[in-house]
Formats: sequence, structure tokens, C-alpha cells
Amino acid sequence: MSHDQKDGGADDAGDDRGQNGGENGSPSNDLLSFPLSPVEIMARNHAILCTVGFLILLPLGVLLARYARTFARRWFWGHAVMQFVISGPVIFAGWAMGYRTATTLELQALHDPHQKIGIALLALYVTQLLLGTFAHFVKMPTLFRGHRPPQSYLHVALGLAIIALAGYQVHYGMWIEWNFATGGLHHVPDSAMHAWLALIIVFWVLYFLGMALIPRQFSQEKEWRQKMHRTGKEDPDNRVDG
Repeated sequence: MSHDQKDGGADDAGDDRGQNGGENGSPSNDLLSFPLSPVEIMARNHAILCTVGFLILLPLGVLLARYARTFARRWFWGHAVMQFVISGPVIFAGWAMGYRTATTLELQALHDPHQKIGIALLALYVTQLLLGTFAHFVKMPTLFRGHRPPQSYLHVALGLAIIALAGYQVHYGMWIEWNFATGGLHHVPDSAMHAWLALIIVFWVLYFLGMALIPRQFSQEKEWRQKMHRTGKEDPDNRVDG
């Protein structure tokens, strides 16, 4: 075989490899075919749990309180079950999975904004649970004479702040922390961004629409105060809650 034939054969083989590589063996396709590593799976599960807990379950509890309070006397218990019994295990499991991921990656504790915000969110969530319990059960009627006490307003404001901060935290985790912690071998799909944006928009639209019920709520609370002043005692089914 001549030198030219060898070169031609090599060129043909190279072309075949290039074609096969373009179809089946390109770096991008090979990369997409790689399974997630164990640490990536932990990071993904952490992201899923925290997103479900902070951006689905907690907002559902907030919307339940915003809408149901003007139509159901015992709305508080549904709100409490959603925010603690249902959301709590998911949120704490997500935090634990994040801690395991950071430990596996040997990341220094509180080394970046994502870890710091995560700890802050967990502390705020626990504080919110305690504040909600206090706002519901400690009324001090002689001090506020049937009007909503300051802790109730604080409870509402803190709840909304937690959801807003959680929205930022999830975005930061998916688009910055993921690439930093895992090396960016696999990229977060665009569908995750779309889902995040949908959750943010749907919650805030529904919440602000629910504020149209505030006049009805205030009217009911006024009737409750008038009844309390007439009878001299509190009706447990018509409490002013946060």
C-alpha cells in the first residue's frame, strides 16, 4: 500500500471518527450521558426538598390563611398543620441533605452566601413557628381591646420575607452554587428556571389578589369586637389572628 493510500485511509478513518463523534461521541453528548455523581445527587435532592418546602408548601399555607380566614372560623389549624406538620419535615430534611452535601465536598462552614442564607432561613422558619404560636394563643385582650396585636403583624411580615428570601436562595443555589460546588459537569436545565419563575409569579399574584378580601376580614373582626364588648367575653371561634 502506498503512502498516499495510507494517508487516504487515515483521513477516511478520521472522517468516520469525526462523523461518529458528531453523532454519538461528541463531548457535549457524552457529557449529557454521564450519570449524576453521588454528591450531585445529594445536591439535587437538597435543592428539590428545599424548593418544595419553601416555595410550594409554605406558600400554600400562607395562601390558605389569606383566603380561608374570611370563610372558615377554624382556619388556623389548617394553616398550622401545613406550616409545621407538613412543611417542617421537608424543610429539615432539605437542610440535612444540604449539610451532608457540604460535608462531602469538604466545604468550609458558612463559606459563601448560599450557606449563610440557608442557616438564616432555617432560623427564621423556626422563629416564625414560635411567633405564630404566640400570636394565636397569646391575645392580651385587655391591652389591645380586641384589635390585632403587634406580634400578628410581625408574623405576617416575617412570613412574606421568608418566602421572598427563599425565592432568592433557590435561584442562587441553582445558578451559582450548583456550578461552584459540583464543578458544573451537569448544568441545571432550563425547565428548572421556568418552574422557579412560575412558583414565584403564581404565589405573589394569588397573594395580592387575596388582599381584596381584607375589607371583609376587617368587617368580621369589627363585628367580633362589638360582640366581645357587649358580652364581656371572647368568642374562641372568632379570634383576631395574624
